[in-house]
Amino acid sequence: MKLKGGDNSAGKKRPFDALRIAWHDYPGEWFEESPANEEEAGRRVNTFRSLLRSDVALFLVDGQKLLDYRGEEERYLKSLLTNFRQGLLRLKEELLAEEDRLVEFPRIWVLALSKADLFPDWDIHSFRDLVIGKAAEHIEALRATLQALVETPEALSVGEDFMLLSSAKFELSSATPDPVQIDVTQRVGLDLILPVASLLPLERRVQWNERMEIPRKVLETLADGAETLAVALTAGKSIGVDRLLAKLPAVGPLASKAALPALIAAAKMGGSQLKQVNAQARENHDYLSATLTQFKLDLDQGVTDRRLVRSRK
Repeated sequence: MKLKGGDNSAGKKRPFDALRIAWHDYPGEWFEESPANEEEAGRRVNTFRSLLRSDVALFLVDGQKLLDYRGEEERYLKSLLTNFRQGLLRLKEELLAEEDRLVEFPRIWVLALSKADLFPDWDIHSFRDLVIGKAAEHIEALRATLQALVETPEALSVGEDFMLLSSAKFELSSATPDPVQIDVTQRVGLDLILPVASLLPLERRVQWNERMEIPRKVLETLADGAETLAVALTAGKSIGVDRLLAKLPAVGPLASKAALPALIAAAKMGGSQLKQVNAQARENHDYLSATLTQFKLDLDQGVTDRRLVRSRK
């Protein structure tokens, strides 16, 4: 996403000119079928090595399959989570290669309901409560498997964040298996993917650093470009930083050099202050800060609209 015009025209240099989100995907049947040959086996390992350098993982629960198993949702959820966990265990030796534990790794695993339009009466709490109620032990088993792969395993969120996703509203008919009408304007959650990918790791990095000692080499991989994002998010100003830092201890995790004031301020900013910074950035044609503060507002709105649950741990 490349921004045009705005603050550069006034001669002010922006912290960065483009925000790039890398999306990694893989065929779902990889965890249901054995590789056909050595070439495919190698491709799977390479794909997952690439995926495991991400900041956020969206673990998709297929809405159609969940509907197919209505009343017995635990059967599908158990199969989904167990197959994925066992697939990781089979790849563990290749994924770790010569490392004891992975330092760069997706630290946030969001459970997302795809095809959420199939459940018009559900909000995010309906989905979260069903998944936890039907598959809590399997989520915990996946968390334990992931923790065994990663350095500083306590800096890991699995099954604590939830999203609803739908690319369109599909109107179905009992007379045909194909949709009668597809309305692509009625989307759910897609507008949250960029904010989740770019800002959720920044928030989580500060949250974790407040309550635990995190090795610097791990801290620096928790959110790529976090400090640069934070400067842009706060419009390069120390908005509320002095007041915020006055409340923080002079010793401990937050006293480290990695916890920059702008990073802390950006993660903590919310409510009326966030709206004020967003409005000021728009007025100043500072489109970079306006976009990032809007992302943060979008995350808050997603929670309010019951499309998103963010972990507070």
